[in-house]
Amino acid sequence: MNFPGIKAGLTRTVHHTVEQRDTTRSVLPHDIEPLLSPAGLVALIGEAATGLVDPLLPDGFVSVAKSFAVTHEHPSVIGAALELTVTVTGFDGHHVTFDIVAHDELGVVATGAHVRSIANHRWLRMRIAARAGELAQARARS
Repeated sequence: MNFPGIKAGLTRTVHHTVEQRDTTRSVLPHDIEPLLSPAGLVALIGEAATGLVDPLLPDGFVSVAKSFAVTHEHPSVIGAALELTVTVTGFDGHHVTFDIVAHDELGVVATGAHVRSIANHRWLRMRIAARAGELAQARARS
């Protein structure tokens, strides 16, 4: 299928104030828990990329995360005003590649790349159901 709206150079910037839910609170000692976590950052990247690409897809299609490669350059903490920009750098008809840059008031927080796959929503739901069935069968055997 052809997705003519997706092309290199498309960009989206989101603004987000780092909150408790974005932090490392469950994995680091209490005295450094206000730090923006990799999981929090990845969630924001996924939201930004989905918000850019999915509106360009025809009915019945969605994008799903395939990979993330993110480097934390500097810490960001609760209350910081984060500006995250995703830019499409490539599209092969099935996979959209993004460059990522995140800043807060003090400068660059993170850089990286993200890849999303375009999927037929109905087909994806069928694959999810099949996988869940396989998992249930495997658990029943053990």
